[in-house]
Amino acid sequence: MKFLNNIFRIWNLRSLIFSFILSFLVISCSNISNTKSIKLAHGLDINHPVHKAMLLLGKELEKNSDGKLNLEIYPSSQLGSERQCLELLQIGSLGMTKVSAAVMENFAPDMKVFGLPFLFKNKAHRFKVLDGEIGKELLDGGTKYWLKGLGYYDAGSRSFYTKGKQINSPEDLTGMKIRVMESATAMTMVKKLGGSPTPISSGELYTALQQGVVDGAENNPPTFYLSGQYEVCKYYSLDEHTAIPDVLIIGTSLWNTLSEQEQQWLQKAVDASVVYQRKLWEQSENEALEAVKKAGVEVVTPDKSKFTEKVKTMFDDYKDDKKVYQLIQKIQAIQ
Repeated sequence: MKFLNNIFRIWNLRSLIFSFILSFLVISCSNISNTKSIKLAHGLDINHPVHKAMLLLGKELEKNSDGKLNLEIYPSSQLGSERQCLELLQIGSLGMTKVSAAVMENFAPDMKVFGLPFLFKNKAHRFKVLDGEIGKELLDGGTKYWLKGLGYYDAGSRSFYTKGKQINSPEDLTGMKIRVMESATAMTMVKKLGGSPTPISSGELYTALQQGVVDGAENNPPTFYLSGQYEVCKYYSLDEHTAIPDVLIIGTSLWNTLSEQEQQWLQKAVDASVVYQRKLWEQSENEALEAVKKAGVEVVTPDKSKFTEKVKTMFDDYKDDKKVYQLIQKIQAIQ
């Protein structure tokens, strides 16, 4: 009898342990199933200020939602180019992405206003536009194309860098093949300055420069440095022709599945990452310029008036596009 009692006691103990383990697994699985994971893809290096800001975004999102929402980040064009990522958002195969407003204009046409050269008076003016009513209106303008903007990251000012010679005036661009983003506005600008615009994805640009497919490109200092393109292009001309922001985008197919509370958690996390990214960006710009100079890149600041004169007609070209022309006037009127 004592033997049977011991067997019964051991059996009960094992049953109790099994029940505990089973309960733990069920609870764990329930927690996992209650966590929504958002996939975010972008084309930049993991050392880029944008990627670092996204890491903060992920932490803030988990904190705001008490772990109910998390972020999976895929950097360095792992899931495709900026255009491809936008297309994945539209069909619901990807949750979020970061793209240049220049690429976004192919999906939300009013965004083309940001690609106009010498649109902003200075950095303070630019942020006043982006963070104000105009910026918010343009973020929402893509919803009809299944793309909703959540915020703007600073992408600084874009300038020309080349292989064979320094660009001191528009005449120096004559006959040169210059890589541009997939943006009609960017192509028009380079044409008006005398160059030959050549759209190439960022992931293919280094090789294209090496092999002479293009003679140069245009971008901001951190991207020029972190992409390694300064190894090929030894001339950097800070004409700062455009200041096109980066845009954080979420597909409406995902956004519309989030509850109002979840949307608030996400937007709050995005807003925190925007503030953080802009601080990182300013520091990164200074570090990048110093680094490329040490690497032997000749950096100059040309007379911008020579460039503005060549492209000033681009504003009047939009008179037939009433919406964009009104945006231009509104932006220029902001003090």
